[in-house]
This record gives sequence, C-alpha cells and structure tokens, in this order.
Amino acid sequence: MTTTRRTFVQGSVAAATAAMMPTLALSQPTAPATRPIPSSGEMIPVVGLGTWITFNVGDDPVLNDECADVMAAFFKAGGRLIDCSPMYGSSQPVIGRGLERLGRPGALFSAEKVWTSSSASGSAQIEQSRRHWGVQRFDLVQVHNIVAWEAHLQTLSKMKAAGQIRYVGITTSEGRRHDLFEEIMRGQPLDFVQLTYNIVDREAEERLLPLAADRGMAVIVNRPFRQGALTRRLEGEPLPGWTIEIGASTWAQFILKFILSHPAVTVVIPATTRVDHVRENVAAAAGLLPDAAMRERMAAHIRDL
Repeated sequence: MTTTRRTFVQGSVAAATAAMMPTLALSQPTAPATRPIPSSGEMIPVVGLGTWITFNVGDDPVLNDECADVMAAFFKAGGRLIDCSPMYGSSQPVIGRGLERLGRPGALFSAEKVWTSSSASGSAQIEQSRRHWGVQRFDLVQVHNIVAWEAHLQTLSKMKAAGQIRYVGITTSEGRRHDLFEEIMRGQPLDFVQLTYNIVDREAEERLLPLAADRGMAVIVNRPFRQGALTRRLEGEPLPGWTIEIGASTWAQFILKFILSHPAVTVVIPATTRVDHVRENVAAAAGLLPDAAMRERMAAHIRDL
C-alpha cells in the first residue's frame, strides 16, 4: 500500500464515512440504504445488479426465467439500478423479457452503455439497446471502456439536453487505462463513472475515487468479487469473529461492506444467477459499515490468508 493511499484512507475516508453513516445505519430492511447522485441529489440504493456473463443465456426459457427470478428478488429487496452493455451478449433482451414478465417495475434505474468504435453508429446502438430493454428512455448511458469516448460523449450530452437520457458516464474495468480515465474525469461534466474496486483491487483509492468526490460524480463499482474468483478463494475460510461488529455474516457481505464504506462509492453492482445471492448482497448494506481502522483490519486479514 502506498503512502498516498494510506493517507487518504486514514484521513478523508474516516471523516466522510462517519458523516454518511447515519443514512446507512438507520436504514430498515424495507427501506434499503441509499446514497445521493451528486449531480442531481436523487437517492439511489447502494447495491445494484450487474449482468455481465450471468444474463448472457440466449433464448433458453428456463435460464431466462431464472434471470427474471433474480430481477424479481432484486426489486423486492428494494433494488433499482440494473447495469448492462451491448458487449454482454444476449443480456439486453434477457433483461427486457424479465422486465416484461415483472410488469415493468417503476423502480427500475436503467444503466446502459454505448460500445462501438464507430462514432457515427452510437445513437443507433443506443436505440437498439433501448428496444431490447423495452424502456422509454435510459436513466444512464455510459461510454463503455472509454471506446471512442470523445464522439460518444458529444452524442450523450446532446441526448441528455434533449431529455432522451437522464445521466451520462464513462466506464473502465480491471484497472485499465486509469490515466486516460482520470484525464476525462477532469475535463468532462460527467454524472457517473464506473470502475473496478474491491478489497484487493484498491488502485482507485489513490486518484480516481478522491477525484470523483471532488468533481461531484457518482461512482458505480464493478467486479466486486473479481467475477467470483475472490469469493471462491475464500470458500472454506472462517470469517473472523470480529466481523460481528459490522454485521457481515458471509464473505460476500464482508467484501461489499468494505467497498460501500468508501464515501466516494455510490453503487456496487455484483452480478449473480442466484436469488439467495441477490438477497445476501442487498443485505450487505444494512447495519454499520467499517470505519477507517476496520477497513485496514479487513484488508490486512485478506492479505494474510
């Protein structure tokens, strides 16, 4: 861990986390923990639903029903934000079929991406994605992995001004292209940024998360479990007894609580194929979150395993 990261975690994280804790600690199971989208003040539940790989099930009716069951459990638990991309195979129409089966829940916060190297085809791709979902408009459209970002951000800015989308953002994952990502964050009026952050992938703490806070940008965290590799690695390892202090009863909740305890994080989007995992993930936002000292204790414990 670098000095910069340690200084930030022990200083600003401690103060800001303490300031935000009442919102999370006082939330009841029927009223999921929320945080504001800085550019608007709109409150959004802190646990969303990712669809990378898990919803890429084609036309299989059984698997489509399982995805719809996951979505139903997510909405029932108070979730709102579902994230997808044209890159995710059949995930978009699977979401659309699930929403149709569920009567198109009004709580949905639809987060999509534009992902094409052709600057001219961005609008058409977004429209195709909208038809797959069956929504009137997307709440958020993000430039996926900052591909052709300049042209696409111009398109998204015009769409936002016209009321065709509500928020604009950019994404990256697995620690890629952070220098360019930071440059775009500094120069563009973004509502959201999406990046990888978890208890072992902490590079974003050094510059990107503090910058998002400074610039008033909401942060969506992807790959919280490293596509399941992190939770699989911890299988069979007992949770330390002191996790009772933050109310984590599983490793997944342990990891999610660590992520959500960073004050710059707005939403984390674990993906899953299982209803019980949806409930487990959403429940991670209940109760207390780690303070700076507990965060370091948690990270040290994982490093030592």
